[in-house]
Amino acid sequence: MTRSFTLTWCQHEELRRMLFPGDGLESAAILICRYTGPDRDRLIVSEILDVPDSACAVRKPDFISWPGASIEKAIDMAEQQGDAIVLVHSHPGGWLHFSKVDDASDRTTMPSLFAANEADGYYHGSAIMTPDGAMKVRVYNNTGELLEISRIWRIGNSITDVSAVRANPVMPFGSQMTDDFGRQSACVIGVSGTGSLVAELLARKGIGHLILIDFDTIEHKNLNRIVNSTVADADANRAKTRMMADAIARYAPQTRVTTIDKSIDDRDAVIAASSADILFSCVDSMAGRSMAELLSRCCLIPMIDLGVTIPTRRDAYGCPHVADVCGRIDVVRPDGPNLTDRGVVTAEGLRREYLLESAPEAARREIDAGYIKGIHEEAPSVMALNMRAASDAVLEWIERQYPYRLDGNEGFARTLFSHAAGEVEFYSDDDFTCGPIRDLGRGLVEPLLGLPGLAQPDRKDAA
Repeated sequence: MTRSFTLTWCQHEELRRMLFPGDGLESAAILICRYTGPDRDRLIVSEILDVPDSACAVRKPDFISWPGASIEKAIDMAEQQGDAIVLVHSHPGGWLHFSKVDDASDRTTMPSLFAANEADGYYHGSAIMTPDGAMKVRVYNNTGELLEISRIWRIGNSITDVSAVRANPVMPFGSQMTDDFGRQSACVIGVSGTGSLVAELLARKGIGHLILIDFDTIEHKNLNRIVNSTVADADANRAKTRMMADAIARYAPQTRVTTIDKSIDDRDAVIAASSADILFSCVDSMAGRSMAELLSRCCLIPMIDLGVTIPTRRDAYGCPHVADVCGRIDVVRPDGPNLTDRGVVTAEGLRREYLLESAPEAARREIDAGYIKGIHEEAPSVMALNMRAASDAVLEWIERQYPYRLDGNEGFARTLFSHAAGEVEFYSDDDFTCGPIRDLGRGLVEPLLGLPGLAQPDRKDAA
């Protein structure tokens, strides 16, 4: 069942400009929305259609008459992918409740939307917005059953539930925050050195649903950096995700854990991850990060990507020395500079990874892999460094929802720390050039993420 409604900060501002032209009268717009998650867990805004004020027969401070042509256009668009149509209008007086007039309008309009839309849509609905940007959204199924969506996420530098902007703020790190976390879902992509620690922190904070994605298994060489792993796990070659799920069940039984023992470039993994409210990218490959940023943009999910490294140098005698001990945390908005824009994912890096997989001898001459750059180390002792990065990443998510940072979040799109130099640097989105934003709000339209390799298998081919 749909439990949340999501739009970006830019979409929210565009909608507010349409609905409040400044004359104190009601205005209207139409949202084309898509489902994500295996159980239609989330409803996300894909398109916004303006309903011109000049086309409305009647506009009053407490009433508006909709033109049929605008709704017909929305039906034509929604039919293509079975999208939900959400009719939204303003309440210039600031009343954040559906009126009796709104109720009567829905009783007439919603059956008509289902009757006119031949696609197998699950919901259509209505919404209101007040001048401060607060919103209420409710949806109906084809039998007329109503569901008021309790969480309306606006994703920007902060992650705000605009259905609750007038409520008393939740105190960070207190019991209210724990209760709030219990109604949210997080996905950790890569459950190894940093990812296992992120999962641990989220579970101990009471996250309601945790999605763990990793194709790999426990080995003896990584017991010193994967939290909760044991010799018995390595002996049994247990999946990292299942080991972590069993551990969480022992200390956080209230957390529901979904395990996907596949890579993030697998179809099942993409669908499972699309139900999350937040993505933590804890992979060590550019290909994995590239998939994560595609998922973030297509499904309107904020993402936090983290990584650590220990660069080395050699002295005049050829002896290796640690040059730095450092980490990076990038907070990525779906409609902001992504990891490619920030130089974390590069075409050259993706090429080297492809060579490493398909032509390892050639790749070995071009790539340094591992935590400690330039030195081959089977079992690097980096858990303390991983803990620093994982903790910073989880704190960034907390800060975005329950603000406590004195200077706000605008200047903290990236954090770089050097433990060797004792320095921390911060960057804003403005420090990166944002490339074209394609497929924003695409959802789970086939082929998934626009990649032919993730297309739904043809049953004829399978037979």
